[in-house]
Amino acid sequence: MAKQMTPGQRRKANALIRKTCCNYDNGNCIALDDGEECVCVQSISYSLICKWFVNAVLPAGRALHAEIMGETVKRCAVCGAAFAPRSNRAKYCESCARRVHRRQKNESDRRKRSHTDK
Repeated sequence: MAKQMTPGQRRKANALIRKTCCNYDNGNCIALDDGEECVCVQSISYSLICKWFVNAVLPAGRALHAEIMGETVKRCAVCGAAFAPRSNRAKYCESCARRVHRRQKNESDRRKRSHTDK
Protein backbone atom coordinates (compact mmCIF):
# COMPACT_ATOMS: atom_id res chain seq x y z
CA MET A 1 0.00 0.00 0.00
CA ALA A 2 1.28 3.46 -0.91
CA LYS A 3 2.05 6.04 1.77
CA GLN A 4 -0.70 8.64 2.21
CA MET A 5 -0.14 12.36 2.75
CA THR A 6 -2.27 14.68 4.83
CA PRO A 7 -3.63 17.83 3.16
CA GLY A 8 -0.88 19.90 4.81
CA GLN A 9 1.83 17.53 3.62
CA ARG A 10 0.36 17.59 0.13
CA ARG A 11 0.50 21.40 0.04
CA LYS A 12 4.15 21.29 1.09
CA ALA A 13 4.86 18.55 -1.46
CA ASN A 14 3.25 20.57 -4.24
CA ALA A 15 5.34 23.61 -3.33
CA LEU A 16 8.44 21.39 -3.38
CA ILE A 17 7.44 19.96 -6.77
CA ARG A 18 6.93 23.41 -8.27
CA LYS A 19 10.24 24.63 -6.88
CA THR A 20 12.62 21.69 -7.39
CA CYS A 21 11.24 19.03 -9.75
CA CYS A 22 13.05 19.14 -13.10
CA ASN A 23 10.17 17.29 -14.81
CA TYR A 24 7.50 19.80 -13.73
CA ASP A 25 6.41 22.32 -16.38
CA ASN A 26 3.37 24.51 -15.59
CA GLY A 27 1.38 21.68 -14.03
CA ASN A 28 2.50 19.08 -16.55
CA CYS A 29 5.04 16.27 -16.28
CA ILE A 30 7.72 16.24 -18.97
CA ALA A 31 8.64 12.62 -18.17
CA LEU A 32 5.10 11.44 -19.00
CA ASP A 33 4.84 13.59 -22.15
CA ASP A 34 4.31 11.34 -25.19
CA GLY A 35 3.41 14.03 -27.67
CA GLU A 36 0.57 15.60 -25.73
CA GLU A 37 0.68 17.22 -22.33
CA CYS A 38 0.09 15.04 -19.26
CA VAL A 39 -0.75 16.47 -15.85
CA CYS A 40 1.79 15.86 -13.06
CA VAL A 41 0.18 12.93 -11.24
CA GLN A 42 2.04 13.57 -7.99
CA SER A 43 0.65 17.11 -7.73
CA ILE A 44 -2.97 15.88 -7.81
CA SER A 45 -2.65 12.82 -5.56
CA TYR A 46 -2.45 12.25 -1.81
CA SER A 47 -0.51 9.01 -2.43
CA LEU A 48 3.16 8.72 -3.29
CA ILE A 49 2.86 7.71 -6.94
CA CYS A 50 5.81 9.24 -8.77
CA LYS A 51 9.09 7.39 -8.21
CA TRP A 52 11.04 10.46 -9.38
CA PHE A 53 9.34 12.54 -6.68
CA VAL A 54 10.04 9.96 -3.95
CA ASN A 55 13.69 9.37 -4.91
CA ALA A 56 14.88 12.76 -6.19
CA VAL A 57 12.55 15.58 -5.12
CA LEU A 58 11.25 14.59 -1.67
CA PRO A 59 14.71 14.17 -0.05
CA ALA A 60 15.34 17.87 -0.78
CA GLY A 61 12.74 18.70 1.88
CA ARG A 62 14.23 16.81 4.83
CA ALA A 63 11.44 17.59 7.31
CA LEU A 64 8.67 16.72 4.85
CA HIS A 65 10.50 13.54 3.84
CA ALA A 66 10.77 12.47 7.48
CA GLU A 67 7.07 13.24 8.13
CA ILE A 68 5.80 11.32 5.13
CA MET A 69 8.14 8.34 5.47
CA GLY A 70 7.46 7.98 9.21
CA GLU A 71 10.95 8.88 10.36
CA THR A 72 11.71 10.89 13.49
CA VAL A 73 10.62 14.51 13.42
CA LYS A 74 11.46 16.90 16.24
CA ARG A 75 10.37 20.44 17.09
CA CYS A 76 13.00 23.18 17.31
CA ALA A 77 13.52 24.41 20.89
CA VAL A 78 13.78 28.02 19.65
CA CYS A 79 11.25 28.53 16.85
CA GLY A 80 9.08 25.41 17.17
CA ALA A 81 9.46 24.39 13.51
CA ALA A 82 9.47 20.70 12.60
CA PHE A 83 12.84 19.35 11.46
CA ALA A 84 14.49 16.03 10.73
CA PRO A 85 17.33 15.61 13.24
CA ARG A 86 20.72 14.41 12.01
CA SER A 87 21.51 12.93 15.43
CA ASN A 88 19.58 11.96 18.54
CA ARG A 89 20.99 15.00 20.39
CA ALA A 90 19.69 17.65 17.97
CA LYS A 91 17.51 20.32 19.59
CA TYR A 92 17.42 23.03 16.94
CA CYS A 93 16.52 23.35 13.25
CA GLU A 94 19.40 24.25 10.92
CA SER A 95 18.79 28.00 10.86
CA CYS A 96 18.37 28.28 14.64
CA ALA A 97 21.32 25.95 15.29
CA ARG A 98 23.70 28.38 13.57
CA ARG A 99 22.43 31.32 15.67
CA VAL A 100 22.47 29.36 18.95
CA HIS A 101 25.97 28.01 18.28
CA ARG A 102 27.26 31.51 17.46
CA ARG A 103 25.66 32.94 20.64
CA GLN A 104 27.09 30.13 22.82
CA LYS A 105 30.56 30.55 21.30
CA ASN A 106 30.51 34.31 21.88
CA GLU A 107 29.47 33.79 25.52
CA SER A 108 32.24 31.24 26.00
CA ASP A 109 34.82 33.58 24.47
CA ARG A 110 33.64 36.43 26.73
CA ARG A 111 34.00 34.21 29.81
CA LYS A 112 37.51 33.15 28.74
CA ARG A 113 38.56 36.77 28.16
CA SER A 114 37.16 37.93 31.51
CA HIS A 115 39.10 35.20 33.38
CA THR A 116 42.41 36.05 31.67
CA ASP A 117 42.16 39.78 32.50
CA LYS A 118 42.46 39.17 36.27
